[in-house]
Amino acid sequence: MITVELGKLACAGLEGHFGTDLTVGARKALLHYTYKLRTGRKPTAPPRFLRPTSDVEAKFDLELDRVTEEQLAQEARRLRISTTELATHAVLVYLAELDFLGVVPGRKR
Repeated sequence: MITVELGKLACAGLEGHFGTDLTVGARKALLHYTYKLRTGRKPTAPPRFLRPTSDVEAKFDLELDRVTEEQLAQEARRLRISTTELATHAVLVYLAELDFLGVVPGRKR
């Protein structure tokens, strides 16, 4: 189980792309992040200022497959951050990549 905490920006980004069920977008973000780890494409490291935040808009637990959860936990240990911080970072990276690729929020996939 991975705890995800999202601020206003991340919530708005996920809602724009995936609707009101934030777990759908967060799940996709975490799976995308671990896919990058598996293929050797190291994702951008989390910035040092990404620490527990007081502007949490949404907090929920996501159950992922065992291998994915283990990979996220291992990466969090390597980066010396919590899995919650890594999950937040993964969502923000995913949203940035969608923007970079020109994926327009609200369009059906």
